[in-house]
Amino acid sequence: MRRIVIWLASTVTVVVLLFGYHTSTNKTASSAPTVDGTSGPTTSAGNAPTESPSSGPTSGSNGSGSTKITTYTGPVAQTRWGPVQVKITVQSGKLTKVTILQQPNGNPRDAEINGYALPILINESLSAQSANIDMVSGATVTSDGYAQSLQAALDEAGI
Repeated sequence: MRRIVIWLASTVTVVVLLFGYHTSTNKTASSAPTVDGTSGPTTSAGNAPTESPSSGPTSGSNGSGSTKITTYTGPVAQTRWGPVQVKITVQSGKLTKVTILQQPNGNPRDAEINGYALPILINESLSAQSANIDMVSGATVTSDGYAQSLQAALDEAGI
């Protein structure tokens, strides 16, 4: 009798855990995500950005005149599924924004994967202030290309 009660309790526990597990929503992004919730440039069928990225640092002002905002564009990292390229914004020596300029977009599955993976990678890199971040499960190739382009941009920025 005791074994039956233990078996029944463990079975109920496993079933509750299985139904309580939430998977990702896998929402497809219509354009490249950025950390501030705006959309970055979209890419055309030829994998070229519709807005031409600047090479090297550029600077602007946020209106106060005392804080310098500089952007750096990382090189294109060629991955198995397509190119990955990022542009970073640095303010007062800190990484403040990451924009995806190019991402793999050869098929709908690429858009699905990048729709959930890239925002995670952006948030991780902003938290870590480096390219030393965890890869996103299911998006290892994109994660690797993202880290390569990000590291090169951070090196150029001296972070």
